[in-house]
Parts: sequence; C-alpha cells; structure tokens
Amino acid sequence: MLTITGGGGSRFCDGIKRREFLKIGGLALGGLSLTDVLAAEAQAGVRSSHKAVIMVFLCGGPPHQDMFDLKMDAPADIRGEFKPISTNVSGLQICEHMPRLAQMMDKCAVIRSLVGARDEHTSHISMSGYTFAEYQQGRWPSLGAVMSRLKGPVHPTVPPFVSLSQKMSFPNWANPGETGFLGLAHKPFQPHGQVADDLALKGMSLARLQDRRRLLASVDRFRRETDSLVEGTDAITQRALDMLTSNQVVKAMDLSTEDPKLRERYGRGSLENVDDGGPMWNDGLLIARRLVETGVRCVTIGYGRWDYHGANFDQCRKRLPVLDQGVSALVQDLHDRGMDKDVSVVVWGEMGRTPRINKDAGRDHWPAVSCALLAGGGMKTGQVIGSTTPDGGYADQRPVHYKDVMATLYHNMGIDIRSTAVTDSLDRPHYLFDGYEPVRELI
Repeated sequence: MLTITGGGGSRFCDGIKRREFLKIGGLALGGLSLTDVLAAEAQAGVRSSHKAVIMVFLCGGPPHQDMFDLKMDAPADIRGEFKPISTNVSGLQICEHMPRLAQMMDKCAVIRSLVGARDEHTSHISMSGYTFAEYQQGRWPSLGAVMSRLKGPVHPTVPPFVSLSQKMSFPNWANPGETGFLGLAHKPFQPHGQVADDLALKGMSLARLQDRRRLLASVDRFRRETDSLVEGTDAITQRALDMLTSNQVVKAMDLSTEDPKLRERYGRGSLENVDDGGPMWNDGLLIARRLVETGVRCVTIGYGRWDYHGANFDQCRKRLPVLDQGVSALVQDLHDRGMDKDVSVVVWGEMGRTPRINKDAGRDHWPAVSCALLAGGGMKTGQVIGSTTPDGGYADQRPVHYKDVMATLYHNMGIDIRSTAVTDSLDRPHYLFDGYEPVRELI
C-alpha cells in the first residue's frame, strides 16, 4: 500500500512544511518505519562487488527420482511412469518433461545426493541451510539476511534482499527467510499479493493504469518539491526519502517495458496459488533477474506446490513443463546478458520423496535424500554430483549437505563463510557453517 496525499500548510516539529507525505504499508519492511530500518541497517557491511543469488524454493519437497534421478532399473512401484531423456551433456539424463533444461545442462549442475533435511514442511533449510529445529536453537539467519548484513545495499534506494514469495495457505512455505540473530533490519522487502499483481500489470485495466501514471507523477512532483527541504536532515532520513521516492524497484517489477518475446520465452505462469502452496509465476523469475540487475543481492521465490502424496505423476505432468520453461529461460537470460559469472541460481525444496509409490500413486515425505539444480555464479557446470542407491532412497556416493551448498553460494558471493564471522545486533561474532565447505566440484 503506497499512499500519497496533498498537504495543507501544517509543519513538522523541525519546521519542514508538511506539503506531502508518504505512507508505506504492504511494501514495508517487517512493519517498521523505514527510517528505523535504515538506521539499524547502517551497521551493515559496505558494498564490494555486485554478486547475487536467485533462490527458487519448490514448496513441499520435489520428487527427485521423477526429475533428475530416474531409476529405470528399479521395480515399477519405485521406477514410476516417466522416462529419461538425454541432455546435451554426455551420459546425463533427466526427466522427459523437462526438455528445455535437457538442452542446456551444460549450463547447469545437478546434485543428486543432497542430505541434511528433516521431515518438516518449512522453507528454513532451503533459505539458510538450517532446519527449523536448528533455527529455534541458534536463531540462524537466512542467506538473504546475511548478505544484507555483510554486504549492505548496492545502491541506497535498492534493498539488498527481496522476497517474491506470495502469501500461501500454508505459511511455512511462504517464509522468505528468517533474520534470526541479525534482527529486523535485515528482513526482506516483500512486494507480494496485490502489489505484485499490479506491478506485473496482470489484468490491469486502463483506469488502473491511468491511476498508476498519476501516482508516479505525484511521486515525481513530491521529489522535486522536497529536494530543497531535506537539506540539513541526517543521512538516515535522506536515504529513507531516496528509497521511498525511487522507482528503480518499481521499474524492475513492471514487465510492460520488457521485450514480449523474452516474456514468452519465460512463459507468464500464473499468480494463482497451487493448492496451499505458491503460484507457478514465471513472470516472477523474470522479475528476479531484473531485480538483481538493478542491484538486489538476494531474491527468493516460493514456486508451486510439490507435496504430492497422491496423483504424483498427473501433477508432475502439469507442473514440470512450467518449471522447465521458466528456469531454462532464466539461466539462458543470465548467460545472454553476461550475468552468469555473478548471479547464482539454486532450485531446490525442503526434502525428497519416498522411493516407493503409495496406493494413491503418490510419493510421501523422504528427508533422507533430495536433489538440487544450480547454475551461474561462475560455477563449474555440465556435471552431476553424487548418486543415490538403486531405489533412490539414500545418498550412495558423495553426500552433499544443504550447508555445503550454502557455503558454495557464499563463496560465489566472495565470502568465505568458514572464516567470516557474522556479528549480531550486539556485535557478538557467529560462524555459520563450522565444519562445512563449498562443494569442491563446483568452484
């Protein structure tokens, strides 16, 4: 909610005339006033290079053995209904319902032996590397919050951490990442719900578009009239005003200016939630690229709903092609723009699925092993890391922990998290991943 009202002649206590004022509601950071957030954020690290991460969280736990680790030699009640197809990497096969990714696996890496999950439906492990139980014990922050703390903003008017996850009936999937011991100053900017709908111009009527133009005109007028008024205010107030009156994030989320052919390559997807999970919003993947191009360091998005206890194969026939189109377009787009060395992409969920198919043609929760797809970030791609047992139930060779993947993402951002202490609001140092290292095959 962004409200701009005209003012009369009343003045603030410091003598500044109340000619206009801005109120942030739905676009706020954790319900704090923006000046409070910026004051706390002032302790964050100074920008070095603009590296970024786009994290696609597959809500509910994707079926790894029906996507990247098909077991064609297993019995039918384990093997399932899908067939593998060859990719452009020799010896690497993936599911037949992901043909676009199959033709660009040289730009991706697959981890088939991802371990460290628990049987719990939360986004915590994907957002931070820590399970919910571990979070409760140590208040461990998410990757986006840590990047906000260590790196700070690339530009004063662009938040370092943005979540595009929509509101969901199951809120644990919509959680964009806890700030933990870092405090509220590092919460993500969340332009979700109706705001995201408006900015994506989905179903925008001419009248609403005109309102939007008048709104932007009002912001421009407000900025011109207040330029002379902010002289003498402190740096925090100045930055708050800059962020509120900047339209960089608005521009990044307004896809009406994007090449229609590129939007079609991504596929629009939908803002309609899948059951109690998130939407399969491919426009959101394009917006994520535009946001990191603007200066955001970490973008998270909860994508779809993959908790298929029943009708797993019918559901995947519908969902996998949409995911395939969006993720393949994102990876290719980053390469086309020369951003593939700087922007890491990770696609994963909070657990895997059971080897054995149940009586309802579904696969149940299986935290013993899962999978991840990675791209960009200057990583060594075109490879598979790890393997599972013949039934896909356990890591067989080269188990890779969620924390190892997180250490890799930090490495891609130029941070050795093993030797870098993250200080909390009381300046106490914390080492996030003691005993875990970046995945050596990727760096």
